[in-house]
Amino acid sequence: MSELEVLSSAAAAFPPRTVRGQALPHLLFFTDPQRVPNPEAIAERLPAGAGIVYRAFSAEDAIERGRRLRVIATERGLLLLVGAHPGLAEGVRADGLHMPERLSAEIPRLRAEHSRWLITVAAHDRGAIQAAERGGADAVVVSPIFPSNSPSAGEPLGVEGLKDLVAATSLPVYALGGVRARTVSRLIGSGIVGIAAVEALAGP
Repeated sequence: MSELEVLSSAAAAFPPRTVRGQALPHLLFFTDPQRVPNPEAIAERLPAGAGIVYRAFSAEDAIERGRRLRVIATERGLLLLVGAHPGLAEGVRADGLHMPERLSAEIPRLRAEHSRWLITVAAHDRGAIQAAERGGADAVVVSPIFPSNSPSAGEPLGVEGLKDLVAATSLPVYALGGVRARTVSRLIGSGIVGIAAVEALAGP
């Protein structure tokens, strides 16, 4: 099995959660122009019901790529979120936003303008999760769980650290950071709703 197949199979085993009348994805693909230069190719292989978190990082072709991902998401039954850019999310007709933890306070305003959007927030500690709760986030993406290739990744939380954060919130929690075929089994029973990955989904 490919790494994508292993992760997809593992993700499908996590307990279902519904937010705003829709089932949350169990698998999130985070785009990254440096680590995954062709996100469309991965999006084409994602299982129905998975989600894409499109992070454009101010790329000149952000709107064009976002629209291509929107087409793929619609055709394949995927959820499309845009990272930290409400205007881009509107422009590509995304299903919601993924926000950095520092912008949790912006959620009430965004919710008033886009009541149907799913809004997730990045979180690295309990304080960030609490801020997401106060803002009205729908879910949090906790990272890094394991050692990660991300240049911005901090000290890994480990499975026990993840479990502590899951127990401290009623929000659905995703695990990101070093989640691969060889590590995903360690997340079983952790209480998370799903897993998230970047280049792990690009492998053969």
